[in-house]
Amino acid sequence: MQQEDESRQKRKEEGRLKKRQRIEESNGVRPRKMNQSAQSKNSNKGDGRRDASFQKRPGSLMSRGHRFGRVMENVPCRKKPRFSTLSIALPGSVLTNCQTKELRTLMVGQIARAATIYHVDEIVVFDDKLGRNMNEMHTGWNRRRDFQKKEPSGGEDNKAEEKQNEEGARRPRSDPHEFMARLLQYCECPQYLRRRFFPMHPDLQFAGLLAPVDAPHHVRAEDHSPYREGVVLDKKPSDPNAGSLVNCGIRNRPVQIDRKLAPGIRCTVQIDSKAYGKPGQIKGTVVSPSAPREADGTYWGYTTRMASSINAVFDECPYEGGYDLKVGTSERGDRSVEEKNFHFPKFEHSLIVFGGVAGIEECVDADESIKLPGSQSKKLFDMWLNTCPYQGSRTIRTEEAVLISLCTLSSALAKSSRDSAVAEEKAVEVDFSDDGVSEESSSGGSDSDSD
Repeated sequence: MQQEDESRQKRKEEGRLKKRQRIEESNGVRPRKMNQSAQSKNSNKGDGRRDASFQKRPGSLMSRGHRFGRVMENVPCRKKPRFSTLSIALPGSVLTNCQTKELRTLMVGQIARAATIYHVDEIVVFDDKLGRNMNEMHTGWNRRRDFQKKEPSGGEDNKAEEKQNEEGARRPRSDPHEFMARLLQYCECPQYLRRRFFPMHPDLQFAGLLAPVDAPHHVRAEDHSPYREGVVLDKKPSDPNAGSLVNCGIRNRPVQIDRKLAPGIRCTVQIDSKAYGKPGQIKGTVVSPSAPREADGTYWGYTTRMASSINAVFDECPYEGGYDLKVGTSERGDRSVEEKNFHFPKFEHSLIVFGGVAGIEECVDADESIKLPGSQSKKLFDMWLNTCPYQGSRTIRTEEAVLISLCTLSSALAKSSRDSAVAEEKAVEVDFSDDGVSEESSSGGSDSDSD
């Protein structure tokens, strides 16, 4: 018996040694058992060593540790300019239907993800005058399970309770529309800029539950992206005549732009891809946030706008000429996406409006600036659509309607955009000569001189 125990112990030690050797040979990765076909494939590859450049390349599959599939390193791009825009509008009152702040945060995260996936350029949060104030709702800050009011015991307990009530009164609160707009802006902002633009706030208490949108402008530190979002630093460059320094998310390497801007401003910077590998100061050019989209169709996030009513959604449109395609969504829509000849008219700036819990009709009824009754809401839109004609549930939640509608309408919107026509119009615009000085450059020079 003693000899059997000694031999068993010896075999265990030999097995442990072999296992440690295999782990060391595989660079610290625990080896897995493979079937015979996989072993035969590996045996045909000689010593089984991988390409060294593939292992050492930053951001590669091996450096990230993924074993069962590649993570998409670059977001797919259409490789053609996109001049048309897509906007969506929805009421913030849909959040009052959620019982807790965690559920409200998750709902906004779902809307932000859907908008990013389907290239939404603008999200409008409007007040439909139907939502409850979230200050009057049970938020969990001071929720108590006992319904009997306790008598004051006096002393230190009384002072602590009064102090807690004072802190709760001073705590900033927001209505559901501000809550939704703040979280939508938080989701869209690149991670390395959030600390600068979003101070501590109760609305962001459960921001850790939000799934990242992972848009193209959320670049990694090691990515050689031609465009980057940044914030102007309150730091003067060595050359007094040089432009401002911008934090673009590159470790310990601020980017010097071609002009002077006030500190704290967010801007889009175009950087030459070859400048990343060169030592010294990285230089870039400030461009419009729409430049990546108009260059090769790269999606560059969305803007968030708040409107005081559904009528203000149309009146306060940021685009010149307003929205030339307005689509209203309702289960009572007179047209369906299932029609054989369904298509959109040609457009440049489109808007899709979603209703709240009671639909767009109730929003129109509650808006005193609109003379139409809710039953005639379709007169406000160019198309009155039912995007899910054969729904299996009696109700479709707003965050579900956003995802369903964008999924069903994205291909039809892409076919009806005026991208080619707008590109031709821009091509025949007046060309600026290199010898002449434009008004913008002359004014910029005067500003720099005054600085």
